[in-house]
This record gives sequence, structure tokens and C-alpha cells, in this order.
Amino acid sequence: MSQHRPPRRPVSRRVLRLAVLAAACGGLGACNTVDRLSQIGARPALSAIEDPTAQPGYKPVRMPMPDVQPVSYAPNSLWRTGSRAFFKDQRAARIGDLVTVKVNVTDKANLNNETKRSRSNSEGLGLPNAFGLESSAAVKAAGISPDKLITASSNSSTDGAGSVQRAETVTTNIAAVVTQVLPNGNLVVEGKQEIRVNFEVRELIVAGVVRPEDIESDNTIDSAKIAQARIAYGGRGQITDVQQPRYGQQVIDVLLPF
Repeated sequence: MSQHRPPRRPVSRRVLRLAVLAAACGGLGACNTVDRLSQIGARPALSAIEDPTAQPGYKPVRMPMPDVQPVSYAPNSLWRTGSRAFFKDQRAARIGDLVTVKVNVTDKANLNNETKRSRSNSEGLGLPNAFGLESSAAVKAAGISPDKLITASSNSSTDGAGSVQRAETVTTNIAAVVTQVLPNGNLVVEGKQEIRVNFEVRELIVAGVVRPEDIESDNTIDSAKIAQARIAYGGRGQITDVQQPRYGQQVIDVLLPF
């Protein structure tokens, strides 16, 4: 006797995606576990000095530029168009030059917001007189009241409240490298600083676009004068590792819909 097997149900794409995601997370967790086990008792390693323009994902900055103005020279004159001094300017101006960024971030916010909304609706429809049909036996037997044929009511209420209390202060100096000179003369700078204290590495990253005119005579610039500023301050090590949830918990937080 031939046995007919029931047809297999096709596996949904969503299940396959979840399986691939779980496998990837498992592999990532395993690699991370091996890496962490190899670093037990050792200080976090500092990153090697790298070329910012050679990093994966690096893209030159593109911004609206004015028309290029030709440089004019006056004969028998010590002044040249675009010069800021008679002597050579020691401030950063070319690719590879260094400029000191004075990071001074003081952010404090205290916001409270509350919204309340309520609404009550009531609708009624009756037909007390309908050519005498309201007193018919069928209507009485059904227990229908002609003056209350349709009655509808609704109530809604919303009460939302939110508050934000934030205070951050970062004050330090970091040397940045000029990675690009835009056609209008503005400089694209990027700097990274790592400080290791015991078993914790503190990282500070600064990047953005600056005007040469905003660079002070001592070759420093305030972080508030950096356009498109990207300032990141964080760390890695034992303290940061304890403050972060485990990879499994992070995956569960993403996958669980409730």
C-alpha cells in the first residue's frame, strides 16, 4: 500500500528572516564571547592611528559652494588678495594640518508637557407616531418603544504627560586633522582621542566644517563654531560593559512585540 504524505507547508519568509537573524545574533554573541574571554585580565587595547579618509564608509563632504573668485596680485605690493597677515599664517589651512578644537558642550533642558482631552456624545432617534403602526400588536410583542428606536452614546478621554530632564557637560580640548579643503576655503576637520584609565578607555570624536576666519591666532577653534558638528563622547571597557544589557536581552527587546 502506498502511503500519501501530506504536502509540506511552505515556510514563511518572516520565519526564515527570524531564523537568519537568530543565527547571526548567535554567531555575533559567540564571537563577542571569545573576544571577551581572550581579554580577561588585560587592559582594553587602544586603536591604531588611522587615516580618517581611508576608513570604510568615508565620504567627502559636499556643500553648496559660491563661484570661484580669481586671485589678483598687485604689482609692487606686499598685500595679496585673501591674505590675513603680512607674514606666513601658522593656522591650519591645508590638508593634513592640525587645529585644536575646544570642546565646550553644556546642555541642560527641563521640559514638562501635559495634554488632556475628553469628549462625550449622545444621539437618539424616536418615532412616536407612525400612522398608528406604533400601537400595533407586532410592535408591542417585540417590546419596542417607538420613541426610543435608536439610542447611541460614546465617551472618550485622553490624558498624556511627559517630562524631560537632561544635563550634560563636556569640556576638553582635542587636536583635529584637516581632511578636506572645500572650494570656498572652508575646512573639513576630524579628530579622535582615546584615554585609557585602568581598565576603561574614554573616546572623544569631533568632526565638522570650520571657517578659516574662525580659527584663532593660537590655532584653536571653539566647538560652537563648527558647522555640521559631530561630537561623540563615550567609552569601552569593564564599566561600559556592565552598563550595557546582554546581546540576548537586546535581541528579545527588538523581537518581542509587547
